[in-house]
Amino acid sequence: MNVLRSTFSSLQNRNFRYFWFGQCISVMGTWIQRTAQTWLVYQLTGSAFLVGVLTACQFAPILILTLVAGTVIDRFPKKQILLLTQFGFLLLGLLITILTYTKLIQYWEILIIAVVYGVLQSFDTPTRQSYVVELVGQKDLMNGISLNSTLFNMAKIVGPSVAGLLMARYSVAFCFLVNTISYLAVLLGLFLIHQTNTLASHSRQRLWSDVKYGLSYVWHQPNIRLSAELMLVVSTLNFNNNVIIPIFAKTVLHSGAQVYANLLSASGVGSLIAAFLMSYLSRFGLQRNIYLFVTAGTVTLQALMLFVHTYWLAMLVMVCVGFCNMIFLNQSNASFQYSIPDNLRGRVMSVYVLLNQGTTPIGSIFVGGVMDIAGGIWGFPSCGLLAIVLLIPVVLSQRKLINKWIHGASEEAKA
Repeated sequence: MNVLRSTFSSLQNRNFRYFWFGQCISVMGTWIQRTAQTWLVYQLTGSAFLVGVLTACQFAPILILTLVAGTVIDRFPKKQILLLTQFGFLLLGLLITILTYTKLIQYWEILIIAVVYGVLQSFDTPTRQSYVVELVGQKDLMNGISLNSTLFNMAKIVGPSVAGLLMARYSVAFCFLVNTISYLAVLLGLFLIHQTNTLASHSRQRLWSDVKYGLSYVWHQPNIRLSAELMLVVSTLNFNNNVIIPIFAKTVLHSGAQVYANLLSASGVGSLIAAFLMSYLSRFGLQRNIYLFVTAGTVTLQALMLFVHTYWLAMLVMVCVGFCNMIFLNQSNASFQYSIPDNLRGRVMSVYVLLNQGTTPIGSIFVGGVMDIAGGIWGFPSCGLLAIVLLIPVVLSQRKLINKWIHGASEEAKA
């Protein structure tokens, strides 16, 4: 019983329960749409590069806007921002549902919808990340972060599998409709949240001055800065499953939509195992040594995918990759959020989102081009090998701090 209580401690907060359960349904719908949309684009174009362009269009606005969004988030109540972004997502879901159902959908229309989605996501994701502490407080922050990661990975498992079934039994348009309806759950959860105090700074400084101050804070905090350097490499190159897996499934495993969905779900299974593990371990603070281990693990596993040509071995490796990626993001998130001033939380988390998602266009276009030239088998290995090369100077320049992390000498672990 004590294990369950410590694993789910943040859910004892009523507001966080409303937020968490609403997100569970909505994020599952998002993964259903994301899976169906990627498959639709590959069916329309037959090009791995154009699948990469789709991902780039969705995440490019984050690269451009998220630092400014972080400043806006610090100035206004986060609940209001989330209500606006989630309603915007609902309208976009309805639009792509209608266009696909009426068979009017074109590749360029999907790209435009992806760009608008990315603009909304630039504000939505850092708001959700920084809203957790308002709902659970500092005491349960680590647990809240872990459970937020858990719901994402529950959806990552269930969503692609459901999408595969829905595409086979009904249509891609039906997947988009399910996602549209799912946003009603998170909107209801937000309406049920009642807060006595909301965090908003009402800063009188110029917007760009606040942005620079947030970046300066990240740069001058050694632990956050090292996390940022690791994320810059790993998140850019090793989080491109949506681009790589459909091409890998079709060209290497010679399979269709269901195998594509199964591989995504396998990654989600590993992520879910890791998320529950980190929820339990959250009471011990940041696990810096594990953080470094999974960083090395994910890049190495993806490099070794060059030798994977069978379905079941691919499923096993995807479980391991998902496990490493989940812990990597969990610890990166916690590293950014731990002991930062509340009036800087939106700006600091906007840097996290920039590194987590904003650099995705670079990696997706890179790997899409590699697979178009060299074939689907080189998707994962090209990212893994390049990440290993780029991590070498990071390790050499930060070896003293890395040594402290390995031996558990971080301030957070002692707290």
